[in-house]
Amino acid sequence: MLILPTWLITTPHELPQRNWGIHVTGDRIDAVAPNADLRRDYPDDTIVDASGHVLAPGFVNAHTHLYGVLAHGIPLVKAPSNFWAFLADFWWPLVEDALDHEMICAASDWGCVEMLRSGVTSFYDCLEAPFAIPDALLAQKEVVDKRGLRGILSFEATERVSEENGQVGLQENARFIDHCRSEGGGDTSAPLVQGLMCFHTTFTCSADFIRQAFALGAERNVLTHMHCNEGVHEPNYALEHFGMRTLEYYDQLGVAGPSMLASQCVQLSDSERAIIAERGVKVTHMPLSNCEVGGGIAPIPQQIEAGVTVGLGSDGYINDFFEVMRGAFLIHKANQLNPQVMPGHEVLYLATEGGAKSIGLEQVGRLQPGWAADCQIIDASFPTPVAEHNLYEQLVLWRNHTHVRDVMVAGQWRVRDSVVLAADLGAMRARTHAAAQRMWAKAT
Repeated sequence: MLILPTWLITTPHELPQRNWGIHVTGDRIDAVAPNADLRRDYPDDTIVDASGHVLAPGFVNAHTHLYGVLAHGIPLVKAPSNFWAFLADFWWPLVEDALDHEMICAASDWGCVEMLRSGVTSFYDCLEAPFAIPDALLAQKEVVDKRGLRGILSFEATERVSEENGQVGLQENARFIDHCRSEGGGDTSAPLVQGLMCFHTTFTCSADFIRQAFALGAERNVLTHMHCNEGVHEPNYALEHFGMRTLEYYDQLGVAGPSMLASQCVQLSDSERAIIAERGVKVTHMPLSNCEVGGGIAPIPQQIEAGVTVGLGSDGYINDFFEVMRGAFLIHKANQLNPQVMPGHEVLYLATEGGAKSIGLEQVGRLQPGWAADCQIIDASFPTPVAEHNLYEQLVLWRNHTHVRDVMVAGQWRVRDSVVLAADLGAMRARTHAAAQRMWAKAT
């Protein structure tokens, strides 16, 4: 198959190519060249005409909570006044503790379609539903398999309910990783849906529990994820209970390193930023949800400058990935009083190849021979002329999910002509409404 656009983005760290396209065989890209050369070299191939459009790598949502859609509009007697209140009075009791398998699957299905509509082809999801285990991840996997996305699923194990529940959570991850590996044919074959190890935070998990999580992850050669310093609560907790800040504590435990995937990383000291950079910790950035919970603005430009692997995520808050990119593009400029910070090409990189690297996906997020055939076709009918020097900013600032025409994952079309294939949005919306109403009933 040939996909022939007006503009091709191989990676945002390089200039876009005018009238270049790709040749797809199976689930991989096997040629990238000028459109005319591709037509000459593959005269019998099916041609997808993308003139007037941009062909770009699919977005990688490096951190989401698909169940989060059920909290949109939930009735509250009083809005949380700070980050701790957001967790203790709202998110834990009214959302996560109320989840069951049907709620998780309904929300996951809706979230997958939202992501596909905005060009997301890969994602990492973090599920915390302490009363829905075991086997919540297996139920969720059926949904993701049906939608054809490249997904990494995990359960956010925590001891906040009980030590026993924490152990069930860790084993939920371990069994799921093993299950996906067996389906994919072992360590050398990566199925579309995979798992990784995950726990919550230092204020809900003991030192032994944290070490156990990392050991289980190391045994399976996967990353171990945790939320880290999303607001001021965790670093203050660490100072009070451990006499040091959060990343310093992880470093003392001996777990800070390349196998560590730390999301949020908003409230960081200079020493913590140094630990992340020096130990090779991977970071995911959620600019919009950090604002929503009052967590602050993460020092992402500084982390990028220090060589940290950084990905971009929605956190399950707003899943139109163009809106997430726009937030990353604008927020840091305002925070640093510098319009040169976080240029369009850097934001697009975080949303594609950078995101894939942050969550451990190999040969994903770039349109080059040998890489995964994960791509999107975006309308390029801008009100001003498109050129090499402005395409990335035009995409970040002036596009949204309505401009995504087609989406391919692993060589298979999942969106055509802006329609998610095999998705009955009316039925899905009704199912999500029913799940939300059942969850909301527990809050009133």
